[in-house]
Amino acid sequence: MTTEPFSEKHKHALFMNKWTSLNNEVIAGFTTKQGGFSNAPFTSFNLGLHVNDDQSSVVKNRELLADQLGFSTARWTCADQTHDNHIAKVSIDDTGKGVFNYDEALPATDGLYTREKNVLLTLCFADCVPIYFIEPVEKIIGVAHAGWKGSVKDIAGEMIRTWKEHEGVDSDNIITAIGPSIGACCYVVDDYVIGFVNEALQTEQNVPYEQISEGQYALDLKKLNRALLIKAGIPAENIEVSSYCTSCEDTLFFSHRRDKGKTGRMLSFIGLKEQ
Repeated sequence: MTTEPFSEKHKHALFMNKWTSLNNEVIAGFTTKQGGFSNAPFTSFNLGLHVNDDQSSVVKNRELLADQLGFSTARWTCADQTHDNHIAKVSIDDTGKGVFNYDEALPATDGLYTREKNVLLTLCFADCVPIYFIEPVEKIIGVAHAGWKGSVKDIAGEMIRTWKEHEGVDSDNIITAIGPSIGACCYVVDDYVIGFVNEALQTEQNVPYEQISEGQYALDLKKLNRALLIKAGIPAENIEVSSYCTSCEDTLFFSHRRDKGKTGRMLSFIGLKEQ
């Protein structure tokens, strides 16, 4: 039985303890919906600026998280996520973008990475799959947002290929983690979606879905992205997968599907701290 890579350090966030203890430099995790300032239906630790929550509440929630992480919001980088596979390399010049004004976020970007310290990469989620990346020797970190569209467009593999091509990284040295997201227990899709899944995997073996009725399938997005990471060259032993389902865990997480679209957002975060 594998160990859950994300543990609840306090009510506001789950942390990847193994990564956080890596030379005491890396901080990485995923927020919960607990303990913030937002009112229903965004109760209460909503970190999404784009969901029609009271903006002052979101700002207070973000500042609270910044204090707890020891990572000033001036060092955060946020993105306008479009369910695509565009990857952006982040520098210190990008910090502060989109933190308090969504229109100032990095445009049309679903994957972020950096080599620089004191930069916190952040993306918003409410069922989609957060994928975390680190090359511990080269000190490169990244995070990607993979809903079904980003998954079948292989944003996971796109991050790996970008690092190999532009950063000279060997995929054997990359460690990855797949974070809390909706599970196959709660995620039913149709033939249209499954057609794209099959095209992305190009295999009929060990598919990440199960047909439950005519034209209806329970899709495991975590399993899909794990398969795509392996296809991109990541050793299976370098992939950790969270068991948390954002739809099942209704006291911990917002869920776009469970909450019928009217809900808040959790935040994935990863950064390298200056020692």
